[in-house]
Amino acid sequence: MSHRPDKDTAEAAVRTLLSYLGENPDREGLVDTPMRVIKAYDEWFKGYEQNPDDLLGRTFDDVGGYDDMVIMKDIRFESHCEHHIAPMLGTAHVAYLPAERVVGISKLARVVEAYSKRLQSQETMTEQIAQCINRVLKPRGVAVIMSGTHECISTRGIHKPEIACVTRTLLGEFKTDRELFRDFMDLVR
Repeated sequence: MSHRPDKDTAEAAVRTLLSYLGENPDREGLVDTPMRVIKAYDEWFKGYEQNPDDLLGRTFDDVGGYDDMVIMKDIRFESHCEHHIAPMLGTAHVAYLPAERVVGISKLARVVEAYSKRLQSQETMTEQIAQCINRVLKPRGVAVIMSGTHECISTRGIHKPEIACVTRTLLGEFKTDRELFRDFMDLVR
């Protein structure tokens, strides 16, 4: 990653954008806007400060013989597309088939959260989540399905707010066992 500017430089860039729009960044309603924008960016893009692999680091092997799917469904995500820095909002369904160990279920939602707080495409985010779970937990299979609406489509360009983008990544047994995949789909519907 390139050198990260300090907050003063980032706020000056926001002032420049306000001027580009034809605004006066010194008018009363806009004086604090650069600071607010940078504070919002710090929150919206906090995923750059997180290592999703670390979120899955603590696992448990005492599962009483459980070896079926572990599913977290309807995980809300808020992200931003890398092309327009416009919001992407939606839900993720994440499943894995444990090999020997399981992870605390909240950790799956945390992995979604960490990747969603970065600039990217929905396709990339779907793949990153699945590969992270696969890499760290080494399960028999991983399935990630995401459905999102994109403000870059609904508020500009084609202006189609009713469009949802659906992406999926299937790994291991979820990719090779069609019946397992159908069971997963039945459970998340």
